[in-house]
Amino acid sequence: MRRKLLSTSCPSCGLPMQTVAMACAGCGVKIEGNFSETFFDRLPAEDQKFLEQYLLAGFSIKTMEQTGSLGYAAIRSRLDRLIANYAALVKMDAQKKAILEQLRTSKITVAEAKEKLENLLGD
Repeated sequence: MRRKLLSTSCPSCGLPMQTVAMACAGCGVKIEGNFSETFFDRLPAEDQKFLEQYLLAGFSIKTMEQTGSLGYAAIRSRLDRLIANYAALVKMDAQKKAILEQLRTSKITVAEAKEKLENLLGD
C-alpha cells in the first residue's frame, strides 16, 4: 500500500500544521504531545522531495540534470525558490520568538502579541 506524504499545511486555512500524535505501525503504541520539528519538516512536500533528489545526486546540479528531466536553469530556479522558502521560515520563526519574548517580559500585552502574530502569519 502506497503511503501519502503528510502535508505541512492545514487543508482548511493554510497555516502550518503541528505534529501532535505518533503511532507505531508494528505494535500499535500511540503517543501524543507537542513534538519538535525542523524547518525542513515545514517545507512543502514538493520541496522536500526535490531536496531529497538533490541530496541523492550528491548536491550536484549536473547529476540531477543527467538523471532527470529538468535542465540546469529549471533546477537552479527550484533551488533558489527552495532556499528562499527556507529562509522565510527561519525569519518568521525568529520574529515569532521575538514577539513571544516581548510578551514574556511584559513589553506588550496578550492582545498586542496576538495582533502581531496574526499580522506576521498574514504576510
